[in-house]
Amino acid sequence: MGSVFLNGEFMPMSEAKISPMDRGFLFGDGIYEVIPSYAGKLVGFEPHMRRLETGLQAIGMPMPMGISAIKTVVERLIVENGAGNLGIYLHVSRGADVKRFHAYPTNVSQTVFAFAFEIPAEPVADKSKSKGFKVVTSEDLRWKRCHIKSTSLLGNVMHFQQSQSAGVNETILYDDNAYLTEASSCNVFIVKDGVIITPPLSEKLLPGITRGMLLDILKNDGSLSFEERAVHMDEVRSADEIWLTSSSKEIAPVIEIDGLPVGDGQIGDIWLKAQGLFSQYKYNE
Repeated sequence: MGSVFLNGEFMPMSEAKISPMDRGFLFGDGIYEVIPSYAGKLVGFEPHMRRLETGLQAIGMPMPMGISAIKTVVERLIVENGAGNLGIYLHVSRGADVKRFHAYPTNVSQTVFAFAFEIPAEPVADKSKSKGFKVVTSEDLRWKRCHIKSTSLLGNVMHFQQSQSAGVNETILYDDNAYLTEASSCNVFIVKDGVIITPPLSEKLLPGITRGMLLDILKNDGSLSFEERAVHMDEVRSADEIWLTSSSKEIAPVIEIDGLPVGDGQIGDIWLKAQGLFSQYKYNE
């Protein structure tokens, strides 16, 4: 990759340095976003910025710069890194203090860091070209503020590692009443009898940008039925289809859960229609 952005300057990754006293390093005290782009075209930039601002407000931090200035940074990173299939990681921490102290400090400058990384080609609505994901399930052991896209990701990392240790792709999580929350790095949808279903937003799950865009697209199109409601894990395990959604995966079909097939074990027809709609309208959102 050609360059990164750190605190107002573009530079090679090897030259980017932060203080070991930075609260993002010491406490995970920050918010981040990952914005996908394909051939220089950003997907969901505005909703990503709204979520960034909401997350910063939730932890008592302002936006580090205006949205137009952030877009200028992002667009330059895309160009300087080849303008291919790129994710842009944007990280805002509270900054470096002179001491390690849990309370929020005053009079420190935020650290703003962004870099580009390669992502797979944009997904297409073609069963023969789509990967079928395999997942395991686990009780959600993270904190109770999962709606904040915090850089403190150890809980998510540990749940994701469960899937890696099991030789599969993701871990789907449920609360102590056995209701679906999300996955370790994705939102989750199920399909039953032709109806698309996903849990409503709460402090138990991240307001995923792809999740929100997909629901808006489904609502505007009107050809597929969908619901936002509580989903028990019994419904998940008996679903006809299961999907994972994220900015890098878009809508990923799941074909196996806890070693058992989802539906008939093949990528589903409702996924095919939903991914087709998302591919058609994602640049309009």
